[in-house]
Amino acid sequence: MMQKLEFTLSAGPVEVTARTLAGLATPIQYHYDDEFQATFRRCEAKVAEVMRTTKDVLIMQGEAILALEAGLRALITPGMHVLNLVQGVFGKGTGYWISGFGAHLHEIEVGYDDAVTPDMVEEYLDAHPEIEMLCLVASETPSGTVTDVASIGPMCRDRGILTYIDSVSGVLGMATLVDEWGLDYVVTGPQKCLGGAPGLSLVSVSARAWERISANPGAPRDSYLSILDIKEKWLGEGRFPYTPSVADINGLEAALDQALEEGVDQVIARHAAAQELTIAGAEAMGLAFWARRREIMSACVTSIRLPDDLDNAVVRDHARHKYGVMLSHGQGAGNLIRLSHMGPTAGGFHSVVGLAALGRTLLDLGLPLDVGGGVAAALDVLSSQR
Repeated sequence: MMQKLEFTLSAGPVEVTARTLAGLATPIQYHYDDEFQATFRRCEAKVAEVMRTTKDVLIMQGEAILALEAGLRALITPGMHVLNLVQGVFGKGTGYWISGFGAHLHEIEVGYDDAVTPDMVEEYLDAHPEIEMLCLVASETPSGTVTDVASIGPMCRDRGILTYIDSVSGVLGMATLVDEWGLDYVVTGPQKCLGGAPGLSLVSVSARAWERISANPGAPRDSYLSILDIKEKWLGEGRFPYTPSVADINGLEAALDQALEEGVDQVIARHAAAQELTIAGAEAMGLAFWARRREIMSACVTSIRLPDDLDNAVVRDHARHKYGVMLSHGQGAGNLIRLSHMGPTAGGFHSVVGLAALGRTLLDLGLPLDVGGGVAAALDVLSSQR
């Protein structure tokens, strides 16, 4: 018999707070009502604060994949040389877009349990001065690894290379200093570390990126994929290019308010503390990590390597059906299971619950683990953090 779902500890969408749910349930207004337009503009300003930027911020009505595709279509011109960093599923997918949109694709690719280093990037750029744009995924959620954006971003800025950053699960889960690092096109989503509902793309666009997009005759116009339409109609004239989801915007503001009241640095620190607890518990339990090195492990999701003969989807389904805990499997990154500590579930007992559910699941499936020892180690860390 399937257990009632008690905890959603997936790698997004995440559980949301009662306050965010209340925001989503706010009465629907006409999108040209002055009150709603004020709400929309407040959200833009609050997204900018979270992303540490004074650049233009766009809120697009679609999950972050919309802004990721729209950005590449707007930035790429035929034959343009683009360097793509691949260390996971999403980075690999970016490369398919780049070549499909007519660019000359360059890639640095490592195993999905590893990370591209700044030294690799510097060496490649030295050997390939023709590179005009670099694309990377700040936080590869399926594999639980991160890229050193703090080093790679300024490196590209100083060389005049545009940067395209998929930070869907990076913003608020790790430091993201858009202006300080000179990042040009950065995409995040509310359904990850911000702790909001899925359905929106949050984007920062630099003046350099706008210049490139505006000069590109192939950039989409009069299209749902057009960020130029948003710039010209909404930013320029105060007219929406399409009807926004009023409920999603109200929910977004509730999530943003909670993050800003807590403090951006404090939210990032809370994710790091949840990671510390999860790692301590997993090590004591006898679990193996997916990532090769501690320093490349994401602070919002800890990926656990499974034996080759134990399918990750079986593990996920067992935890859900027997213990009522929803975990995330590898999503194509490899045979792994992900312990998410993201958004409202980053902190407190959530990670302890995730460890206990995974440990007991693996014990049920025949792995010799010290589940009690792992839970005790996690609780020791939690106690020290209070």
